[in-house]
Amino acid sequence: MKKGIHPENYRPVVFKDMSNGDMFLSRSTCGTKETIEFEGETYPLVKLEISSTSHPFYTGKSKLVDTAGRVDKFMSRYGNHKK
Repeated sequence: MKKGIHPENYRPVVFKDMSNGDMFLSRSTCGTKETIEFEGETYPLVKLEISSTSHPFYTGKSKLVDTAGRVDKFMSRYGNHKK
């Protein structure tokens, strides 16, 4: 790899899928204040709402992931209305 082409803060970071708890290690420049113990080492932590391990396109399963109550809010507004 060429020297001097990556930013100074390009480092290993753990990404955690909050919908199913899966974690993976990658390199990134994402800024974060949280850390986590992963495979015996401490790394910065970036939380994701959805990743390839929980997305229906990759898993083949139709699973409703609703972390913010958006579906309930929609159903309460528009779900019971009939024209």
